[in-house]
Amino acid sequence: MMRVAIAILAAGKAARFGRQKLLAAWRGRPLLEYALRASRESCECRVLLVTGEEPFVDLAARYADRVVHNPRFADGIGTSIAAAAKACDSTTDALVIVLGDQLLVTADHLRALMTTWDGEEGGIVATSYADTRGPPVLFGSAYFSELAALHDDSGAKRILRAHAKRVRTVTFEPAAVDVDTPDDLAGLD
Repeated sequence: MMRVAIAILAAGKAARFGRQKLLAAWRGRPLLEYALRASRESCECRVLLVTGEEPFVDLAARYADRVVHNPRFADGIGTSIAAAAKACDSTTDALVIVLGDQLLVTADHLRALMTTWDGEEGGIVATSYADTRGPPVLFGSAYFSELAALHDDSGAKRILRAHAKRVRTVTFEPAAVDVDTPDDLAGLD
């Protein structure tokens, strides 16, 4: 049986939102809870919650197997991806990166990424939406060292480009929805 870890990235500064957006409520629940619940429900995976200043203690206790603190979160999303990759042990076969503000991502979609993965350590399965490929993304263990070396705000895009021939995709248009501003959140209802 393949061992997969899912890392929810929740370390951003939320500068455009003006306050901690992942705790803002939508339909009665904090935004972050949607990604955490989908991850927990998708499989018997190990769920990692990557945080910066905000520990999200209550949500982490309910849904995450481990909280990974990223002390370099202010340097960009790449540092949170790196922290997640470094938190994977040698028995982890793949890592799925999920953004904490992609509240429409479902457990079914995360399962589809894992089902599409060929089980190879060099496999990558990205989500296709809005004419792009991006998160949630599953990376086989062959990419953990590249992920662990990320250090800026460009995320894992360069890894996806560098290994484009290895990337499979699963189309899921709702993944295009993320919340960056209060208007984004208000527009969801």
